[in-house]
Amino acid sequence: MKVASVLIPLPVPEAFDYAVPEALSVVRGDQVAVPLGPRLIRGVVTDVFETTGSNRKLKAVEQLLDDPRLPERTLDFVEWAARWTLSPPGEMAATALKGLRAPRPRPERRVRRVEGRSPARPTAARTAVLEALGARAMPGPDLARAAGVSSGVVKGLVDEGVLEAFEVEAVAAFDPPDPDHAPATLNPDQAASAAAIAEATAAGGFAPFLLDGVTGSGKTEAYLEAAARALRADPTAQVLILLPEIALTQAVIERITARFGVAPAEWHSGVAPPRRRQAWEAVVAGRCNIVVGARSALFLPYANLRLIVVDEEHDGSFKQEEGLVYHGRDLAVARARIEGATVVLASATPSLETLWNAHQGRYRWLKLAARHGAAMLPEIGLIDLRECPPDPQTWLSAPLREAIGETLTRGEQSLLFLNRRGYARWCCAGRAGTG
Repeated sequence: MKVASVLIPLPVPEAFDYAVPEALSVVRGDQVAVPLGPRLIRGVVTDVFETTGSNRKLKAVEQLLDDPRLPERTLDFVEWAARWTLSPPGEMAATALKGLRAPRPRPERRVRRVEGRSPARPTAARTAVLEALGARAMPGPDLARAAGVSSGVVKGLVDEGVLEAFEVEAVAAFDPPDPDHAPATLNPDQAASAAAIAEATAAGGFAPFLLDGVTGSGKTEAYLEAAARALRADPTAQVLILLPEIALTQAVIERITARFGVAPAEWHSGVAPPRRRQAWEAVVAGRCNIVVGARSALFLPYANLRLIVVDEEHDGSFKQEEGLVYHGRDLAVARARIEGATVVLASATPSLETLWNAHQGRYRWLKLAARHGAAMLPEIGLIDLRECPPDPQTWLSAPLREAIGETLTRGEQSLLFLNRRGYARWCCAGRAGTG
């Protein structure tokens, strides 16, 4: 009898065994529907083996699902992470399958011209719609905006039979990045670091790096150049860039888009569920080359993960302390080892653990000592409130008010941080320094 061990995405301590019907062929990584109590539930096959007999009656696998098979190394990582963090493997599996819990995007409704049909009353608005549409097919609201008319004009043409409405399946277009789109000019340290990372990626095998550079040294340009070389050598390669905060995502995405000509996939809690599902399916199918995300992006089912970058690796936000407890930086290193990939830990202030590993020779240490191009640190001023007492109405000193005024005059913005102490909105020791 053939038996499949199936990992259920619930907080269970181990995989459950199910009999495999003769008419069904399953392998490790397949997603199946199995009975659990009175209901059917999704699970992932972790092992398939033959047994000559059993003193227990096994329930049978009900169905092989159409969803993509999880890659072998993704399953290896899920099982390793569960052991390392002393977590139920089912919960780790649930994290890896999170994208499938999201609904698929609704089909997109578009309109196109019906050949041989013309409007009975060719008004200026209707003519504008037909000219804007041409021979294309467009969503109705987009067509109305392009023609500068209301959506009612488009609807009227559909009702009259001049335009035809139809639905198309919404498929995420993660266009392949162009490694040669807009290469940056690198200084010698950046070029050497990018070359070292790219060579390790091309060679294959686990290769950890510490990219240690002062603020403004161009660490991002260095690892993006390494990613470009990896993609140039292998167009199927996938690159994961982990960020500690969702707030940083948009800025990094803009830089990646400027460098490669296309936007990467996003993976974090702020992404709409249908979009997350599209990203999950594109990653497992190998249709998405670059992913930017939070720590949970480590659990995506990559088809060919070749490079992982942990930006600001020292940041405590990589630690997850609710539910599954793990450190994203540590699991990134582990995932790279399991995938046989390169991992880059980038920081201006590396963590003690990372520095120790670099000192011990476990990580190759790349240093960027000079600031990149015209990058400069902001000028910082210290205002002595004893010499420049704050205004009693605004509590802003004269130099600060002048600086804000000059900034606003230039059409720029100012950002003020208030160091609030408990319930006290303002604390000022008038006799400070006189003791």
